[in-house]
Formats: sequence, structure tokens, C-alpha cells
Amino acid sequence: MRVLLTGSAGFIGSAIAARLEAAGHEVVKVDVMLPQAHGTSAPPSGTLPLDVRDAATSRAWADALAGVDAVCHQAAVVGAGVRVADLPDYAGHNDLGTAALLAAMHENDVDRLVLASSMVVYGEGRYACTTHGRQVPPHRSVAALEAGDFENHCPRCGNALGWETVAEDARLDPRSSYAASKLAQEHYTSAWVRQAGASAVALRYHNVYGPAMPRDTPYSGVAAMFRSSLEQGRSPQVYEDGGQMRDFVHVDDVARANVLALESVTAGGEGRYAAYNVCSGRPVSVLDVARQVAAGSGREIEPEVTGGFRAGDVRHVVASPERAASGLGFTAAVLPEKGLRDFATAPLRA
Repeated sequence: MRVLLTGSAGFIGSAIAARLEAAGHEVVKVDVMLPQAHGTSAPPSGTLPLDVRDAATSRAWADALAGVDAVCHQAAVVGAGVRVADLPDYAGHNDLGTAALLAAMHENDVDRLVLASSMVVYGEGRYACTTHGRQVPPHRSVAALEAGDFENHCPRCGNALGWETVAEDARLDPRSSYAASKLAQEHYTSAWVRQAGASAVALRYHNVYGPAMPRDTPYSGVAAMFRSSLEQGRSPQVYEDGGQMRDFVHVDDVARANVLALESVTAGGEGRYAAYNVCSGRPVSVLDVARQVAAGSGREIEPEVTGGFRAGDVRHVVASPERAASGLGFTAAVLPEKGLRDFATAPLRA
């Protein structure tokens, strides 16, 4: 299979490229090398330095798509996207870039896509009240957060809500510019599938970590930030009370999920679109993530629970792994209790 891979020089993209090549597939590597992700690094050898926003009008993109069986679209501006000033970057690279790529694919007779999406499309996770059943919580108020009340509450009785796993048919409620752009990518893709008679899979990554994760950039995840604190002899700083529940999935598993998805779309019928959570299936609190990374580092440093918060953060979002298991044959091989400890000494990218 000949696969065009956008974002091929990135943390996840490079892992996907390696796994595709190890499986004998031909990979056309494309990466514009955004400074916020790559600094001043030159494109790796064999990488086409193309901007996905130019895909619909560029001759170089048409040449790159020639003979391609499927596209694996990882290129995106990522991060919390909490500043209003971030909106043009997310809309340009993620929304316009994806729309331009889809148009170019249609023009060049490429009708199979795997899209990197994210858990952020869900916003808050799924919650239930012990008395009133499943509930959609209102946004947590700044006043409540400042008072140390971090849980979501039942809108009917006010009791704290318990979390449940989030399946792919859950309500979608993006809470940031980044999240809105990821959901827009999914909407453009599903529309393209219907209009072009194409096939696509969207993979909703949960918290990805692992070797070659970028260090101290907007692309760093919380596990990398905990590790950086430990390397500097400081306690990892944990927001809220550390009880936020998440799913941490290893980059090797994410790469494997992409290969399975590519095989699925190339074997699938026209007009097929599906979304899958890519997760470990092993929920873990943010405080426990910090403790696991600290244990793996060999340093006897207890994380510091600060009580601080970011108003745009969600409390709990924990994925259901069931659809990916049945639809793609994907289950995680690296579980967080081992992967997070190993991550404490894994090589990172500058």
C-alpha cells in the first residue's frame, strides 16, 4: 500500500511512518515543519516540506498524491487553544488544511483517509447521578473552582456526579478552539465521504505519551511536563486535586491503531465513515500519572497538588475501548502502569 502521511516528522507521525515501513508499505512523507513543533529543524531526509493548506492548488501536492492508495492525516496545530488569539491558527491549519487536502484527494482520485482526531471533541466526559441517572453537567464555575469544588454536579439535586466511560456515540461538546477545529475536521471528512463516495476512519486519540515526545513545547503533554519537573529536581505540579480521570495511551499503540485503520479503509466499501476511540482502556487519575512517572524516574519526590486550575479544562473524560476492539481489532498492548514508568527514562525530542 502506498500511503501519504501528513505530519510525518511529528511525535505521532514518525511512529506511524516507522510502523508502516516495517510492515512493507510505501510512505510518502509530508511535513511543513511548524516552528512551534519542530523549532528550526530542517525536514528529515525524504520528507516533502508541503503546507497542507496549499493542497488544493499546488502542483507539488498533485505529484505527491499520484499513485497513493490512502492518506493518513496527522498534521495539525495542537494544544489547549485557550487564547482567543489562537483561533486563526487552528482554523487555518486544521480546518482549511483538512478541507484543502480532501479537495486535492478527490481531484487526484484518492478516496481513502485515516484522520487524527481527539478526545477533546467530547468536551466533558459522560456522567451519572446515583439518584437521577445520566446527566449533562453545566460548565464548572470559576467561583466553584476557586473554592476547591472541582467535581461536576447533578443539575437536578446538586450531588457530585460519577464518571462513566465515553463511547463514540456520546454527545460532542468542544470546549476550546483546538477542540472545535478537531470536530470540524471530522465534519468535513464525513461530508467528503458522502459527496465523494469515499471511505474514512477518524481516530479519537486520548492522552498520547511515549518515546520521542517533544519536551517543553506547546505540543508536550502532561506526562512530559511531569517528567521535566522531576529532571529539574522539582515536584510535579498537579492541578485541581489530582482526581481528574483520563486514559493514557502509548504512542506505539496509536501507531498500530493507524495501520489497522488504513487496512480497514482500503478494504472497506464506499461511503463508509467511522470514528473510534484510541485508548488504553485503563483509566488513571492525573495524580497517579505523576506518581507513576516519579516512580519510574527513581526519584522519591511526591507530586504537589496545587489546587490550581484552568477554567477551560474538563474534569473527567475516560474512553470506552469497545468499538475499536470490535471494529478495528485494536486493543492496547502497553498499559499505563508499565508505560508511564518506562516513559520516565525514555528519550524525548528537544
